[in-house]
Amino acid sequence: MVDPANTPLGKMLLEEITPVVMVLRTPLVEEACQKNGLTFVQMLRPFCVFNNFDVPVRTASDQPYRLQKFRLRLFYDSDVRQPNLEVSKERLKQVITQAGEKDLSELCSELPQITNALSRSESEALPLWFQFFNKELVHTVSFSDHEAFDHPVACLVVVSSKDDQPINRFVDLFNSNKLPSLLNNGAMDPKILKHYLLVHDNQEGSSEKATKILSEMRSTFSSDCELLCINSSPDGVVEHQDNPWVLYSSEDLPSQPLRCFLNVDDFNEIKDLMQDFSSKHIIPYMEQKIRVLNQQVSATRKGFRNQIKNLWWRKGKEDVVDSPSGPTYTFSSIESQIRVLGDYAFMLRDYELALSNYRLISTDYKLDKAWKRFAGTQEMMGLAYFMLDQSRKEAESCMDTAFTYYLKYASSSQQNATRCGLWWVEMLKARYQYREAATVYFRVGAEEPLHSAVMLEQASYCYLLSKPPMLHKYGFHLVLSGDRYKKCDQIKHAIRTYRSAMSVYEGTTWSHIKDHVHFHIGQWYALLGLYDLAVSHMLEVLACSHQSKTMQELFLRDFLEIVQKTGKTFEVSKLQLPEINIPSLRVFFEDHRTYASSAAATVKERLWLSLEEEMVPSTSTARTNWLELQSKLIPKKYKESNVCVAGEAVKVDIEFKNPLQIPLLLSSVSLICELSASSDEMRSDANSSSVGLQNNDESTKLNHRDVDSENSLFSLSDVDFSLGGGETTVVQLTVTPREEGVLQIVGVKWKLSGFVVGFHNFDTSPVNMSGKQRQKANHPRSINLKFAVVKSLPKLEGVIHPLPKRAYAGDLRHLVLELKNQSEFSVKNLKMKISHPRFLNVGKRESLNAKFPACLEKKISQDSDIHSDSDVSHTVFLFPEDTTIQGETPLLWPLWFRAALPGNISLHISIYYEMGDISSAIRYRTLRMQYNLQVLPSLDVSFQISPCPSRLREFLVRMDVVNKTSSESFQVHQLSSVGHKWEISLLQPVDAIFRSQSLMAHQALSCFFLLKNRSKPSTSEDGTSACSPLLGSDVRLGTEGSCGPLFDIASSPLVDFHHCERLQQEISHKGDVNTVDFILISRPLKSDTYPVVSDPPHLFSHHACHCSTESTSPISWLVDGPRTVYHNFSASFCEINFHMTIYNSSDVTASVCIKTFNSTNNGDHLSDATPVQPATSSSNQDGWHDLPLVNDIRVTSDVLGPRTGKSSSVESVSPFIWSGSSSTKVKLEPVSRTEIPLQVCVFSPGTYDLSNYVLHWNLLLSNGDGLRSSGTCQGYPYFLTVLQSV
Repeated sequence: MVDPANTPLGKMLLEEITPVVMVLRTPLVEEACQKNGLTFVQMLRPFCVFNNFDVPVRTASDQPYRLQKFRLRLFYDSDVRQPNLEVSKERLKQVITQAGEKDLSELCSELPQITNALSRSESEALPLWFQFFNKELVHTVSFSDHEAFDHPVACLVVVSSKDDQPINRFVDLFNSNKLPSLLNNGAMDPKILKHYLLVHDNQEGSSEKATKILSEMRSTFSSDCELLCINSSPDGVVEHQDNPWVLYSSEDLPSQPLRCFLNVDDFNEIKDLMQDFSSKHIIPYMEQKIRVLNQQVSATRKGFRNQIKNLWWRKGKEDVVDSPSGPTYTFSSIESQIRVLGDYAFMLRDYELALSNYRLISTDYKLDKAWKRFAGTQEMMGLAYFMLDQSRKEAESCMDTAFTYYLKYASSSQQNATRCGLWWVEMLKARYQYREAATVYFRVGAEEPLHSAVMLEQASYCYLLSKPPMLHKYGFHLVLSGDRYKKCDQIKHAIRTYRSAMSVYEGTTWSHIKDHVHFHIGQWYALLGLYDLAVSHMLEVLACSHQSKTMQELFLRDFLEIVQKTGKTFEVSKLQLPEINIPSLRVFFEDHRTYASSAAATVKERLWLSLEEEMVPSTSTARTNWLELQSKLIPKKYKESNVCVAGEAVKVDIEFKNPLQIPLLLSSVSLICELSASSDEMRSDANSSSVGLQNNDESTKLNHRDVDSENSLFSLSDVDFSLGGGETTVVQLTVTPREEGVLQIVGVKWKLSGFVVGFHNFDTSPVNMSGKQRQKANHPRSINLKFAVVKSLPKLEGVIHPLPKRAYAGDLRHLVLELKNQSEFSVKNLKMKISHPRFLNVGKRESLNAKFPACLEKKISQDSDIHSDSDVSHTVFLFPEDTTIQGETPLLWPLWFRAALPGNISLHISIYYEMGDISSAIRYRTLRMQYNLQVLPSLDVSFQISPCPSRLREFLVRMDVVNKTSSESFQVHQLSSVGHKWEISLLQPVDAIFRSQSLMAHQALSCFFLLKNRSKPSTSEDGTSACSPLLGSDVRLGTEGSCGPLFDIASSPLVDFHHCERLQQEISHKGDVNTVDFILISRPLKSDTYPVVSDPPHLFSHHACHCSTESTSPISWLVDGPRTVYHNFSASFCEINFHMTIYNSSDVTASVCIKTFNSTNNGDHLSDATPVQPATSSSNQDGWHDLPLVNDIRVTSDVLGPRTGKSSSVESVSPFIWSGSSSTKVKLEPVSRTEIPLQVCVFSPGTYDLSNYVLHWNLLLSNGDGLRSSGTCQGYPYFLTVLQSV
């Protein structure tokens, strides 16, 4: 540590703990000094400081030392008293207030930066008025009776040479009745050093009279007399550039150059006077008194015997009841004399002598419970330790003890504790213990709020100066200080401390304390009338989503009140309420691409391009993207901008979010735009006009304009809306250019609660990306908000009605497409393409006014046509060539809708059209339409087909229908098979299958049908086939009265939708040629109780395509012959003839071998044969029922249960045998059949199962060189009954 005397505390002690001289003067003395604007004490004060003193001093020891610096403190007799507490507080308040007024300019500057604060030294960081305030605070405890360093050491008696009887005036001035209380109440020895001074004003005459009076004074008062001549300037008032009174006077003295009657000779005379007074009178007097007191103390208190005596005597005083302020000590008591000895030694820089006496007296005060005096000696011990630079721990301990006893035990000693704390703080700061010093500051300012504010602010700077800096504590103590400043109405100081604290919290996540600081700074600025600054800080706390609802309401309410007080509308850039999601900004404009709805504009561009690829004219054979395509269609002068059309709105979707829990009211929300109108060559500079915000700076004020003015180059939409707490909404704003030129969308503006205009400029600067960045699909790109406006063009508007938003699967409806063109120019060459032809199909023009569903009913007198019109295509629909749209007459065209499958479906329709009779940069346009609909499950229909064992080319069909809706009921109307070769019929009456007229929600239904293949297959004889004229067959699934007529499945739109379904379902059944299609038509009912068809009528069609009719074997056969025979066995055995028809359903040549076995050796033959594939299967039997054999109809191979075992005779001789050939081999061409004769010999009556035969089949390759597949089938059960004839 540096020399203690050169530290701030050392310098303070050299100024404050120095000898005091009491001044007694006559009024004429003051009159002579006032000619110079100074009092007598003020005139002498600059000359009481001696920095180059060099005076030898000898106190109690024999070894002298030299004083290099010395100082006297001069006070009038009236000032030698303890200051009034209330007056001192008011004085301190004035000091703080005046300091705040001087710092007013800093309050309007930019916020301080923490980096600047950290780079400053202690002297630069601390406000200058802190030091002055601390001194004033120390002076509040001056002239205490328990401390001798404030007691006058000498008395300077001053009389003017103009006074009458000057000698008597000297005597009268030191009258004991007029002396201060310290000299009269016994606190100090009234016999102090007296020095007599005669003042002569040279402006009043020569000094001869003064010299005579001086001689008389010396004869009366010995040699302690001096003469001082002042105002010696012969030329009148003299101006002195160097004013020596500036540094040693109160702040009420002028700081400008001094104008007075004092010349250089006067200055030197005053200086010599005070130096002689100090070196020849004050210091020798104090030396002498120290030596005398030291001898007395040594004789009475030092030594072991005296210490024991003192302790014994002190012990006897324990029973004495002390006064609340402690025992009273007079100046003659040994305790007071020891304290005087210590203080005198301290003032003469003999710190060791002072410390020894403080130690000696400290014990006595503690035993006497004189706590204030005890604390005072502990305080001086700590200072002595510091000045000796010894035992830091002891010094801090003494200061801590003194501070504690001042506060806890000594009554009315708060000011003494404050002074002790300030000296303690300086002691710690001198040793760079800033953190500990801050703690002491915090303890010092515990009582008085205003003083506490100053102490907390000083504590904050200690944390800043710590190593490392404790920034959080620095900011927090500044906030505490500012809060106390505000409570004491020191608003400017409160703002200053909060501004400094903001430098700590700026850029951090401490959102609550940042809100607190900004909010209160804003409030306090408003109290000072600085509304612009108040608003700027209140804006920082508006988007306080982390705060409670109550705090949010408070912040917003106070902000609006401040704005109202200004009496004007504030315009704020990037106003935080509401929040604007710039990345979600979406711009919708129409060039050659137009949109029927906002939903259509949100669809990805590549989807539209793929849909329009066949309609848009090709610019080259190579495939190009839409950017290249547009560049070829749009002239070069528009390439750097988007293109829009005059009179057509550019729409911008902006997402507004309310971050608060309270509602916000927004009004006059609109875009900020610029439009430069120009000639055909797009001259950007000449003759251009601009409307809107000039984007030069974010703080630029808005140019107010009438958005509805007809003279404006564009019109803007103006939206008012409110946002609930936490609500997010997307608002669409539009700008409609009226003239050709260049349109720039600059930003958006709005008005919050009718008082504050907020605006936000969009970033339209291009983003330069490297190659790797371009590969990232999610890299944010700036939106191009610059548009080249071309002249007005025709524009189609389209709508489909009544297209439902929700439908059930299979729902079939008749719709109408309506197209309008409001322009005076016509459009031509219309084309249309639909993304999902399964859902939407173009109808015939003549069906526009057809009544639905009557138009789909089957006409008895008219044959159906399975082909649709030539202009209906599943790719591009071409409107008739003569079709034009212009003016008020719309174009209506029929459409058919069918909900093909459940799910959320997006239908996209694009209509291409060309401009008619108009020259424009855009030669064609497209109308893009998009509809979202939800398709719910309705009827789930499935089919199972099995070959009929008793009939060739006949099949049993099982249809399962499940109603998967939650509340709807349906009436099953008809089932149709599609195609010329299929015929379907019922196996049971309709009443037996559909006993209820409705199929309710969650209900299931199973029914069976017979399916016949009506095409004539080729035989082995002719090898030709013929087609039946049937185009399909229908089965009514209800009575004619309840269901109505049948619907024609071979007419549009059913045939068109069925074609789409076949294409869709073809993939899973590819390669299967033996398939059949079914169409189930149903109608919804109003309710289950009253099963009446819904009104308006609805129709549902369910399509099942490519249902396979193939069995497990490509070979099927049928044994035909008698079932019952009568024969007389007494005459002979019975011979019965049969024939077997074999059918090859495959598309290749088949080789079939039939082997018959007798019943006795049946098992032997089967065991030698190839593993037999049963003719019947046990799979897929659920819901199937056996049919009576009397109808000659057998169920299919996978209908019957497992084949029963063959009956065996009890006898050893077989009852029948196959009498024909035991093995027959035939070859069948693809899809052909043949007949083979069979014969059985029966030897006795009975019922016989003629299934003991097998068929071995092989499918041959096309070249006949090998086998593709093979198999073996067991014969079907065939029961023959032979009876004995009569």
